[in-house]
Amino acid sequence: MAKHMQHLKALREIAFDYGVGEHPDLATMARELSRAVYQNKHALADDLADLRTREKGFERWLVAQRNKPDISVLVMAWPANYGTPIHDHDGLWGLELALHGALEVESWDRGENGKNLRLTGRDWLGPGDVTWFDADDRHAHRCRNLSRAETALTLHVYGGDLAQYFTYQEAGQAGQWTKSPQRSAIAGRLYA
Repeated sequence: MAKHMQHLKALREIAFDYGVGEHPDLATMARELSRAVYQNKHALADDLADLRTREKGFERWLVAQRNKPDISVLVMAWPANYGTPIHDHDGLWGLELALHGALEVESWDRGENGKNLRLTGRDWLGPGDVTWFDADDRHAHRCRNLSRAETALTLHVYGGDLAQYFTYQEAGQAGQWTKSPQRSAIAGRLYA
C-alpha cells in the first residue's frame, strides 16, 4: 500500500496550509478540501481503490503528521454498515470529509461535567461533504457508514495526534453514561 498518490498529497498540503494556529479556519480548510475532492474524485477513487476492497474491517491509515503546529491527516476505511460508539477527540479540533460513499455523523455534547450526553445534531456526508468541530472537551460524536454493501472512505484532519480518546456507553438508567479509555490503532501509512 506504499504507492505514491498525487491527489492525496494535494489534500495533505491543503490541510497543512490551513491547519495553523490554535483555532485554524476550519471553514476555509473544509471548502478547499471539498473543492479538491470534487475536482479529482475519479483519480482519488483510483488511488484509494485498494482500501475499498481490503475487507479488513474498520481501518485508520496515516497520511501525514506535522509538529509545530501539531496536525495529523488520516484516511479511514469504513466497512459496510459499520458504526463507531460515541467517542470524543481528546479535546482536539477536527475535520472529516467523505471521499467515497456516505457517512452519518451524530454530534453529542458531553455537558459541563462530561458525563451527561445530549444529541445536538446529525449530518450526512457524501463525497466532498465536510463536517468539523473546534477544540472542545465537551464535543463527542458517533459515525456510521450508510451503505449496506460498500466500504466508505473518509479523510480526517486533527489538531494533533489522536492517540487516545474515550468512548461512551449508556449505562442502566437513561441519561447515565460510562466512559472507557481507548487507544487509536494505525493500519499503515499512505505515502502522499
